[in-house]
Amino acid sequence: MRTDSSIKKDVLDELEWQPSIDETQIGVVVKDGIVTLSGTVDSYLKKLEAENAAKSVVGVKAVAENIEVVYGDNYHKTDSDIAAAVVNALKWNVSIPENNIEVKVEDGWVYLTGEVMWEFEKNAAKKAIENLTGVRYVINNITLKNTVDAADIKNKIKKAFERSAEVDAKNISVQADGHRIKLTGTVTSSKEKEVARRTAYTSPGVWTVDDELEVSN
Repeated sequence: MRTDSSIKKDVLDELEWQPSIDETQIGVVVKDGIVTLSGTVDSYLKKLEAENAAKSVVGVKAVAENIEVVYGDNYHKTDSDIAAAVVNALKWNVSIPENNIEVKVEDGWVYLTGEVMWEFEKNAAKKAIENLTGVRYVINNITLKNTVDAADIKNKIKKAFERSAEVDAKNISVQADGHRIKLTGTVTSSKEKEVARRTAYTSPGVWTVDDELEVSN
């Protein structure tokens, strides 16, 4: 079983390894395998990269992310400027049905609402605006209206796990209740847990994923 001190060292090393992250601006605390990140970065994308870097370390059970996005004066954007940039980003992404998505911006926080058919469209909308200047956080409240028959969802997810090089399928159990999926079992890292959850979410017909996977040291 890994100690908190060894996990912390690896998280710090992983942050230092990321070329876009200044690890000196990020604080790391580890208790019982749970990593808390704090500090400031100058873009929302760097905030996400720091979180993903911590999740990739073996032994990390969960990540509590308290990093704040602070833009310099030279990059100041009004909420109207940000909203216009978000609308344009959604418009030019061919994976996103732009007319079905509504945008609201408050103090740099972007709220997305509306309906799309597929989970990948919902994820694409969030990803398309993560690196826009001025964005401090993205709340993705887009819902799914997919009416695909869910009878074979479970088998499709299990097959996807078996194809993945990042997921050990034999240690994960998949239960399907209509469009709701429940994942149980063990994984070796927080990153594997995230990959499994994301894989389940991207399966056609899935609306909700209850992720009860445990990270085993």
